[in-house]
Amino acid sequence: MDLKAYYEKLRRVEAEMTNRDVVVVSLETPDGGKPGVKIEVPREIAAKLIVESRARLASGKEAAALQAETVETKRQADQAAEASRMKLTVLSDADMKTLKGRQRARKS
Repeated sequence: MDLKAYYEKLRRVEAEMTNRDVVVVSLETPDGGKPGVKIEVPREIAAKLIVESRARLASGKEAAALQAETVETKRQADQAAEASRMKLTVLSDADMKTLKGRQRARKS
């Protein structure tokens, strides 16, 4: 492997990317790489994955789909966290009757 050519190609691919973070889509590799997995990575890592033919740059639609999926996953996680913070109190029948009696007394 010609290291000089490798690093020149790496710098060239990285220079073509304008954003700090880039969405890439994995490719099938002989060592078991699973194709079609989308992930957002820093452009340095994206360039390395592309040069090594482990991933390709995602299209605009694929990047938007990943972002929408990420937003939805975060919303669900926030909702689950909020639900876990909800406090519940279990009242016996006697306690419930007492509270209802106090409520009626306040209205009168």
